[in-house]
Amino acid sequence: MEAENNIRSAFWVLRLGLGVSTFLAGADKFTNLLTDWKRYIAPQASDKLPVSNKNFMRIVGVIEMLVGLGILSPRTRISSYAAAAWLVAIAGNLWLDGDYDIAVRDANMAFAAFALGQLSAAREREISEEDLVERRLHAA
Repeated sequence: MEAENNIRSAFWVLRLGLGVSTFLAGADKFTNLLTDWKRYIAPQASDKLPVSNKNFMRIVGVIEMLVGLGILSPRTRISSYAAAAWLVAIAGNLWLDGDYDIAVRDANMAFAAFALGQLSAAREREISEEDLVERRLHAA
């Protein structure tokens, strides 16, 4: 029972923390209250963009807000894996730009998002098994 409570706590802390922070980081791409996000686009990436850095970061913001909402929704598992992949891409961009400290933090957030996806998958299996047992008991 204690192990289940620990797993449930880890799931909710990761879900709320990653969901809310991802959504807020996305929303901040429109206000730049936390930082000037455009400066975190590596020149190698910026040169290849078909839009301005400002518009690119707004597109990134919309994607991040959708992923954050997805993590907070019943689609936690798939959204967590999307966040993990997205964060690895961001870490790669930051690494190219020499922002190693922030790249490492984003890589760690990617690991956390992957862990949330794994916890979500386990919860989905547990809920499915509980539903199956419930149906069998009800049928008997």
